[in-house]
Amino acid sequence: MTVQMQLARIIISELTDNQVIYLKEVDGTRQFPIMIGIFEATNIDRRVKNDYVPPRPLTHDLIVNVAESLDATIEQVVISDLSEHTYFAQLHLRTNSGELIEVDARPSDAIAVAVTFDPPLPIFVSEEVLDGVTGPNND
Repeated sequence: MTVQMQLARIIISELTDNQVIYLKEVDGTRQFPIMIGIFEATNIDRRVKNDYVPPRPLTHDLIVNVAESLDATIEQVVISDLSEHTYFAQLHLRTNSGELIEVDARPSDAIAVAVTFDPPLPIFVSEEVLDGVTGPNND
């Protein structure tokens, strides 16, 4: 089972290599941080603020363009697993024929793809991941 989350905060610090994004439960109070790189954090932050149009397509634009060129629609992002302090995610694509394709991605890249869309794509997190970072039934 998955829970819909939304991007709640982006913390960018020039003093460290790791930046932080926080995901918050849409219909609840659970939230958790994910450490990401500066490039992904900056790209996510720029897209969320809607004030940045890159002069050339960025990697996340490329992913969207490839999916569209193949007549596939990116439907959602799912953060599906947490193992040894590492998160795992997928982009869920729907082909023109209706087939669902799950493509492995880093959560930071998947979220960057999600915020490329207006409105952003839905972000889901598995209950197992939420239990691992917030504790079971920790609302």
